[in-house]
Amino acid sequence: MKEEQTGEEITCTIPRIVIAGIHSGCGKTTVTRGLMAALKKRGLVVQPFKIGPDFIDPSHHTRICGRVSRNLDVVMTGEDGVLNSFYEGTQGADIAVIEGVMGMYDGMDHSTYGSSAHIARIIKAPLLLVIPVHGMSASVHAIAAGFKNYEPDSTMAGVILNKVGSPKHADLLKGRAEIPQFGFIPKDPSFHTESRHLGLFMGDESPAEEPVSLIEESCDVPEILKVASTAPPLKITVRKKENPNYQVRVGIARDPAFCFYYQHNLDLLKESGAELIFFSPMQDHLPDIDALYLGGGYPELHPDYLENGPARREIQKACDDNLPVYGECGGLMYLTEGLSGDQSYRWADVLPAKTGMANRFQALGYSEGTTTGGTNITTEGIPLRGHEFHYSFVTPENDARYGIRLSRGKGISNGDDGMYCHETIGSYTHAWFSRQFTDTIVKAARTYKMR
Repeated sequence: MKEEQTGEEITCTIPRIVIAGIHSGCGKTTVTRGLMAALKKRGLVVQPFKIGPDFIDPSHHTRICGRVSRNLDVVMTGEDGVLNSFYEGTQGADIAVIEGVMGMYDGMDHSTYGSSAHIARIIKAPLLLVIPVHGMSASVHAIAAGFKNYEPDSTMAGVILNKVGSPKHADLLKGRAEIPQFGFIPKDPSFHTESRHLGLFMGDESPAEEPVSLIEESCDVPEILKVASTAPPLKITVRKKENPNYQVRVGIARDPAFCFYYQHNLDLLKESGAELIFFSPMQDHLPDIDALYLGGGYPELHPDYLENGPARREIQKACDDNLPVYGECGGLMYLTEGLSGDQSYRWADVLPAKTGMANRFQALGYSEGTTTGGTNITTEGIPLRGHEFHYSFVTPENDARYGIRLSRGKGISNGDDGMYCHETIGSYTHAWFSRQFTDTIVKAARTYKMR
């Protein structure tokens, strides 16, 4: 979804580095987090980024760096969107550290589009490739050369070798190396991050320790800084932004049950005229608001708190009163009758459906569609792009109605997404908002406020 770009062209010169891997689980998250912490320890203002549609890794980045981590995703935003997100995020920072996604060249479908290598080219950032080297020596050079030369315009500047067995093993790995090696990280480090069904635990659920000493002792951080400083000037046409003129109050559910939000979406809501009011449906009353945004997260881990929280009945009553409500994934789940399983829980009971949990993911990948009407938020004809990733399933009643039709993705049922009732809509798509969409949300809120 490429929005028209207006504004002045600027030159961005911030040092930057992408940490990519040969595949998922190779150690790039450990390297990224340790490097961010090491750079911050040196007194640098570090701006974190995550390539791809991810909420969990950015939460760790944000905790480490003290600055909100932003996503760089060309599939959802186009190249101009990537460049603008990069520019907006780096204001006031000394260096940008970007964590890759999956393997270096793993992009959309069978292509490299949207991959770590692709984003590195867009932002002209040097890239360091993390390679786990357990059980190999000279073969690492073939892997490194293969990745560097797979595409002629690769920005790969070197490698960081993970799971090194011993100093002797490190010496073997150095022999005949033609591609610069910036680190030799020992195998079985004490640092370990627990995970669950959607990935790692969120940043505010993890201990504060990061592998700073591990990275400082096994990687050449000064040389990595030098490589980051070689990034060439980057020309960006900066999107024209408007100063917020708050017209309505939009509630944002934020707690351990609802914690998946793109900062881009929140920023655009403010630009469209929304004052954001954060609260916890797990423990707070529903604030005085003109619209409600329930993001994704882990409602299935906190079903009793959501059932007994004071906001549940208040949200139900507000929905019956035609409050504009937009729920994504976990928000959709909460808006249904409740969670079914070994033990059942009642939730908002606004949308005509029940929620259950499966043992494996029910949808994974990018989604694309168009609003088809039904509510003031889903005015017909607004294009939407986003992604789906969930282990839950929603079983709708026969009379369920939908306000979003997907051309790509599963949605709630066979491409139907955005189940609605009154002015409440719930979708499995984690959308990357456009200004058109946030304007529509604010307009719906204003209509509610002016009744």
